[in-house]
Amino acid sequence: MNRVLRTLSAAALAAVAFAPAAEAHFQLVYTPEINVEKAGNLPFRLVFWHPLENGHAMDMGQPKEFFVVTKDGKADLLPALKPITFKGPENSAKAFAADLPMKKNGDYVVTLVPAPYLEKSEDIYIQQITKSFVNKGGLPTNWSDPVGLPTEIVPLNKPNNILAGSTFSGVVLSEGKPVAGAEIEIEYIAAAPDMKANAATKPTVQPAPGGAIIAITDENGKFTFGIPKAGFWGFAALGTGPAKEFDGKELSQDAVIWVRAFDFK
Repeated sequence: MNRVLRTLSAAALAAVAFAPAAEAHFQLVYTPEINVEKAGNLPFRLVFWHPLENGHAMDMGQPKEFFVVTKDGKADLLPALKPITFKGPENSAKAFAADLPMKKNGDYVVTLVPAPYLEKSEDIYIQQITKSFVNKGGLPTNWSDPVGLPTEIVPLNKPNNILAGSTFSGVVLSEGKPVAGAEIEIEYIAAAPDMKANAATKPTVQPAPGGAIIAITDENGKFTFGIPKAGFWGFAALGTGPAKEFDGKELSQDAVIWVRAFDFK
């Protein structure tokens, strides 16, 4: 699938469709529990992978930035990164682990700007700028605020308690401005990483028929997707970043966001 931003008319409505069969590259910034009550360190795993297909894992280079944004501002997490080896069902790859200190109540927007990855099969670089959300104490604070990335997805639903069977909406920004006609690739973590083993577990679902799940932003940069199942859902706005070239090759600078859906019991 072509990762370059597809241009549609400004009047295009948000829609969901199925693209030709392809495995989706997705940058994970993962922790299994995103709603916590007690203060402490929350473990994260940074993995570049195909989590829905439980497929090939890609080597990560040293991240350019890794930080958290709270109601009190931005804190650098790069010194907390530790190299690990992540074991997928097909191969092992270079990844990272980190602990996030959580003391105050509120939202923690954990943000990664990874090194560009050379996808040799397409002869292009991919850089997936990724946000993940955790909350302490149930106090909503800054989850809906942009964090000033070159490209990012801003959630329109609180990302730490999406209900399965409801919808999730977001707005794609590039240099702070909405992006109309952006292609959004949608992913589900079918095989959650084992945090102790740094390895993939057995998948709980199979990939959807027809290939990658796609949505398109409307004239205001907004997309909406119906969440069919509890678990972690990822959304990648392909090629929406301002950087288009790296090291003499085409660059797809993508905005990625992860949210978690829960069953309504």
